Amino acid sequence: MNRPLMTRIEPRSGVALKLPKGETLVVSDPEGGQVSDLVCYGADDIGEVISNGRTFDYEETIALTTGNRLWSNRSRVMLEIVEDTVGTHDFLLTPCSVDTFRHFYPDKPEHRGCFGNLEAALAPYGIVADAIPTAFNLFMTVPVDGKTGVLAVKPPLSKAGDRIVLRAAMDLIVGLTACSAYASNGGSFKPIDYAVEPA
Repeated sequence: MNRPLMTRIEPRSGVALKLPKGETLVVSDPEGGQVSDLVCYGADDIGEVISNGRTFDYEETIALTTGNRLWSNRSRVMLEIVEDTVGTHDFLLTPCSVDTFRHFYPDKPEHRGCFGNLEAALAPYGIVADAIPTAFNLFMTVPVDGKTGVLAVKPPLSKAGDRIVLRAAMDLIVGLTACSAYASNGGSFKPIDYAVEPA
């Protein structure tokens, strides 16, 4: 099977791209142990945005993997997961930001994080900071204690070359990062690769 030609997102940075209906987005962790935050919007109306709450409602699980769909705030399918070699992702936690760095890493240099990287990448599409939702955090490990509900952030389980493939159910604008938070990535920062494959 031929692998698509990948584009690299450098560590602690982000991009935005158009993903037409029917095409697939391949996101790969080339070195292993790296999270990627994904958000998306309707290309025809950026008021339609990916929603973790709607997705949990309709998919009836927080453990999203192959065969699951990601839904919008208007109860429409935006993306379908068609391949997933890791099977562990997070859709509970918001993109890291200057504020989360101040909260969780007061001894570390401040960074604009995935939130700031998404804000900059999405600005040319008219998407402002307040419109950035909870991201679908690819390869992120966030176990939830079944009794207490306490969340933890553990290093990603992804190995070098692991990937997730998502098919667009509508014309989309997608924001994608190589995550900047220490705990999310096991304390190091690596690139993320992506490609768009035609329908």
